[in-house]
Amino acid sequence: QIEDMSSFLDDVHTLDKLKNVLDDNILEQAFEYAGVATVRRRRLPLEAVMWSVIGMSLFRNETVWDIASRLDISLPGKNKLVAPSALVQGRQRLGYEAVQRSFQLLAHQTFYNQAFEQWCGLNLLAVDGVSFRTQDNKENRDEFGSDSNQYGNNSYPQIRMCSLMEVSSHLLLDSQFDARHVGEMTLAERLIPSTPDDSLTLFDRGYYSLGLLYHWQNKGKNTHWMLPARKDLQYQVQRHISEHDKIVTLATTPQARKKFSELPEQITARLTSYTVDGKQYRVLSSLVDLMRYPYDDLTEVYTQRWEIELGFREMKQSLHQSKNALRSKKPDMVRQELWGLLLAYNLIRIIMIEAT
Repeated sequence: QIEDMSSFLDDVHTLDKLKNVLDDNILEQAFEYAGVATVRRRRLPLEAVMWSVIGMSLFRNETVWDIASRLDISLPGKNKLVAPSALVQGRQRLGYEAVQRSFQLLAHQTFYNQAFEQWCGLNLLAVDGVSFRTQDNKENRDEFGSDSNQYGNNSYPQIRMCSLMEVSSHLLLDSQFDARHVGEMTLAERLIPSTPDDSLTLFDRGYYSLGLLYHWQNKGKNTHWMLPARKDLQYQVQRHISEHDKIVTLATTPQARKKFSELPEQITARLTSYTVDGKQYRVLSSLVDLMRYPYDDLTEVYTQRWEIELGFREMKQSLHQSKNALRSKKPDMVRQELWGLLLAYNLIRIIMIEAT
């Protein structure tokens, strides 16, 4: 793996490679999906505006003019310089849904056309959340909210994001984000439709919700989950496999069944314990097929969850150069910039995948 994504951009051929990955067909589908495609030929076409949005994350320390120069964005005619106002108007015309759709189409195309490392015949995925600061103004505070104490709102407005990542490549399969007060559990539920068949998704212990896990498991074929077991986990032993491995029954609550209409009164799971460096760990999973998922393999797989943390670090530290806040000032442009960051991140990841 390449530790510093920003250094990857120093290769003079990288931009050409990125443009080859995000082909015109994906952009055309995204523009049509978002309802911004037009037959009118503009001086600054939407394709150029899309790359300027991506460039905001590829070249975090550079001005709009510098980004336009880097990406060879120019106007036809005598005056080829792109004024900042033209790019601002272009970004407003583009909106955020076309950038979001471009990210989703590219992620889907890449995942289903690549052979990734597998564990017991399953693709390893991870889900986790992260927050991004926005510019501090009334519109962003009203839209996204911020942390508060007895003295009121006392921090920057923040947008909360939850992502689904393929851990061997760090490729993002999908992301969902919303206002600060929307919890990661809610955002994770929105990721369920993007979960591929024959996969194992690794969650942090904070995602323990039998409604979420049940629906994740029943989304498709072999859509499994795993997370650390809580210390106060309540269960009944259905069958002892060994001293450190058992099949258990978990009771759901009336509140959970009211929220998740198809949730049964009980679900079956596997509780596995193991020791590493003298410390005991317990993981809960849907991997109840003992022949296909043997105990020795289960004791090693959960450490892969930390790969998604490295992916978030690459976004914030390498691409965004540890800047405190996103650049955009308006809520819709904040969304556009964040989708542009995710798209820029995946473009570089895809080039890395192809290089290996």
